[in-house]
Formats: sequence, structure tokens, C-alpha cells
Amino acid sequence: MADSSRIETVAADAVAWRRDLHAHPELLFDTHRTSAFVAEKLKAFGVDEVVTGLGRTGVVGVVKGRSGGSRTIGLRADMDALPIEEATNLPYRSTVPGTMHACGHDGHTAMLLGAARYLAETRDFAGTAVLIFQPAEEGGGGGKEMCDDGLMERFGIEEVYGLHNMPGLPVGSFAIRKGPMMAAADRVVIDIEGRGGHGAAPHHCVDTVVVAAQIVTALQSIVARNVNPLESAVISITAIRAGEAFNVIPQTARLMGTVRTLDPAIQDLCEARINAVATGVARALGAEAKVTYERGYPVTFNHADQTDFVADVARAVSGAERIDTKVPPVMGAEDFSYMLERRPGAYIFMGNGDTAGLHHPAYDFDDKALPVGIRYWAELIERAMPRAA
Repeated sequence: MADSSRIETVAADAVAWRRDLHAHPELLFDTHRTSAFVAEKLKAFGVDEVVTGLGRTGVVGVVKGRSGGSRTIGLRADMDALPIEEATNLPYRSTVPGTMHACGHDGHTAMLLGAARYLAETRDFAGTAVLIFQPAEEGGGGGKEMCDDGLMERFGIEEVYGLHNMPGLPVGSFAIRKGPMMAAADRVVIDIEGRGGHGAAPHHCVDTVVVAAQIVTALQSIVARNVNPLESAVISITAIRAGEAFNVIPQTARLMGTVRTLDPAIQDLCEARINAVATGVARALGAEAKVTYERGYPVTFNHADQTDFVADVARAVSGAERIDTKVPPVMGAEDFSYMLERRPGAYIFMGNGDTAGLHHPAYDFDDKALPVGIRYWAELIERAMPRAA
């Protein structure tokens, strides 16, 4: 078992790290201060190797166990913030206008730093722990960029694990499932070309606003009537752009939205049906529609054996009654999915208590979760690569 008293000591310092990161949030790949902060701490902890600039601004730390061992396991934390104006009065609130850690990546980074320090001090395992600090999870695909930069091959990673805090789940609790944990996230843009004119003479026009409205309504039939009721899909049109005046029927309109699926076959079906429905409805009303469908983050898919393993780790950390192994999939998306495509592993939710939701301007990571996460990472490494008795 991981040394609880040592972890509590590390966690007390991690509070200060987390609050410093919270006060200085950075977006996407522009995590220069954060990356430098992480690299400096890793060097101070005495990890065996610190590599910067992977996936543009990613940082990797390597800790070798004292007993040798050939296995290598990767642990990943995300570092980037969100373009949201913080709405708290915390003493460590964001100092960057329009930017805040509204998803808890400051906590994720602090927990993995805490685990790095603990592992470097104790080295009570046989193998190599690779600590991955990733930029640009929030829409930039930093996980893919780190993988494309040779993350897995360069460090010989055999398995990889991720973690995310979850508001509403009590601190100290965990939730996980085998198979799809989070959805694939695709983007769709539909450009409509009609015939503009005077708002008082619609019979001389092809009204793109009407066409857009009909397309939005028709697209809802895809999930209702084309997707198996036992499967999951979400098609949400979230933006409509057309016209600028009270008395002008616009020549063009644009729809934008997101598509979420848990199965590649359903993803293919949604893409095909969106194209058919949008172009067909537009043509029936005398307009033309062009659909641009962009595939984003793939499904975050937990491998069976690795899911069973981390469920056991979570039970050791918090007790069997505080781990849910049948949590429903979440239709949000995660670019840790790219790492799970390259190597077996699992992604787990960890309780953040009764806080504001993720991506909310009043959100804050609960510091009481720091020792839980640090112990989870330490326990994972020590159980996955135990020293010989």
C-alpha cells in the first residue's frame, strides 16, 4: 500500500501548486508558463529524465523504480484552461481576463506532480513510470500531437492511464466502465445557398432562413428514426447564422453543430444521413446545401483488463463501496482517446464533491481531492509494477 502519511505531506504542498496554476491559466498549446512550472518541479523532485516540447508544449517526466523491472506505464494529466471569465471571489482566482481553469486541469496537473514527487522519493516499484503532462485537451488535440511526436515509442510505454475529476461525485469516490467511457465528438457545418431579396416579396426569393429551420427540424429525425433505440447518438445544431436586417431575406445561411456517438458504425450512419437530409431538404425547397463534416476526438474506449485493474486500485484507495464500475457513458469527449488507441489502458472519473459543474464560471477543483488522486496514481504504479518480495 502507498504510504498515506507521506502522501498527505505531498498533498499539502500540492494545494499551493494547484492554486498557483489556477491563478495563471493558459489556453490550448500556449501553456508555456504551466509547462515551465511542471518541468521545474519535476527536476526539483529528482526524477530521472525531464523532456519538454513534446506535442509542442507537453512535458514528460520519467521515474525508474529502485528494483529495475522491464515494464513501463504512462500516467497522463492535462494542463490547459478554458476561454471562460471566472465568476468566483477566490483569493487565487484567475489573473488572466477571459481565461480560467473551469475543468480542473489545474488539479489534474497538481495531482500528477504530487505522484511524481512521491514516486521519485520512494521508488517502491519495479519498472518505469512515465508522467505525461499534456497541453490542448480542450479542443486542440494535444493528446494526438504528443502521440504523433512519438510519445509511446520514445518512452516505451506499454499501458497508459488517465483520470478526470467529476462534480457531483463525492470526494473519494470513483466511477469507471469497460468499453466506451466518453463519446466521439464530430463537427458539422451546413452552408445553404438560396435567393435573397426583399422581405415583403418572399415569392421572388428562396428563403434560406426557412430552409435552415426545416433542416434543423429534419435532422432530429436521424436519432429518432435511423439510430437503433438501444444505441446512443446526439445531433445538436448549436448555431444559426443568417441575415442582418428586418426586411431582407438573406442569400445564404449557415448551421453549425456537434455530433456525439459511441460506436463507429453509428458515427458513419450519422454522417451519411446528415448529408442526405440537409441536401435533400434544401433541394426540395429550391436551395442548395453543402455539408462539411469534420471528425474530431474518437471514442474514449476503456480496455477490459486495464479497467478491472484500476477498479481494484480505486477500491484499495477508497473502499469497495465508493467505486462504481457500471457508470453510464458520458457524451462529452476526451482526447485521451488518442492515447488509448495507441496503447491499452483506462480512464476513470474521480469525485470532486458538490461543486459547480465542469466548464461553469463558478467551478473550482476541490483541494480535498488532491491526496485521493495522488494516492491513486501512486497505488496504480506500485500495484502494476510491484517489487519482488
